[in-house]
Amino acid sequence: MPTITLQSQTLDYRRLHAATPRAGAPTLVFLHEGLGSISLWRDFPQRLTDAVGGDAVVYSRAGYGHSSPARLPRPVDYMHTEGLAVLPALLEALAIERPVLFGHSDGGSIALICAGGTSVPLSGSVVLAPHVMVEPITLAGIREARVRYDSTPMRERLGRHHDDPDAVFRGWNDVWLDPAFRDWNIEHFLPGIDCPVLAIQGEDDEYATLAQIDRIASGAPDVHRLALPDCRHSPQFDQPAAVIAATVAFIDGLGSPG
Repeated sequence: MPTITLQSQTLDYRRLHAATPRAGAPTLVFLHEGLGSISLWRDFPQRLTDAVGGDAVVYSRAGYGHSSPARLPRPVDYMHTEGLAVLPALLEALAIERPVLFGHSDGGSIALICAGGTSVPLSGSVVLAPHVMVEPITLAGIREARVRYDSTPMRERLGRHHDDPDAVFRGWNDVWLDPAFRDWNIEHFLPGIDCPVLAIQGEDDEYATLAQIDRIASGAPDVHRLALPDCRHSPQFDQPAAVIAATVAFIDGLGSPG
């Protein structure tokens, strides 16, 4: 797997190509969740890339997968650093122009921060189960995840995808449960987003309410909102066909009037 070094950190990444390319299709950049990695996306990035007809880049952030270890403990603004500094540097280093960001959970928040807080030209952003503020249900879910990590094979499962599963889990879980994180909020980035956004969330999301995508829809200038029934925190796995269809329709409509 190729690697790239940014800001003294080495990141694993993978380039994907559509089986049947379509002229003018944008490059997708996949941004994983708080416990994610390249491999934890499973085959979804290739399926979506094939449906869109372009290329894609999937990478593991520092501390995840086989990328360099993260600097722990994570600061409260760790997603700001990813969206404002690391992601723009990655796009520049890989010569990716006007991509569509595709982010899940933490990755969705990072996509919104990048879209609203930088001058990086983007064709669009697709965000699945993103967070723009901290809700009680979020903290309850993260507390419950700590119990599962300590009492179930969750650590072993994460160890199949990460060099250091303990650092991955504690680095995510500890910062979200830090009292200083209660006031974390990225809604001030939303008015500055100058690309269309597709915001998708499961109606049964165990980590958030639909207030998250409602706030995105009311705060950013051009938002397509999609709430999926029978869907929890990972729409790409719970409702993959619906996510792929919505993303393809969204991308097909980029640049169209209205």
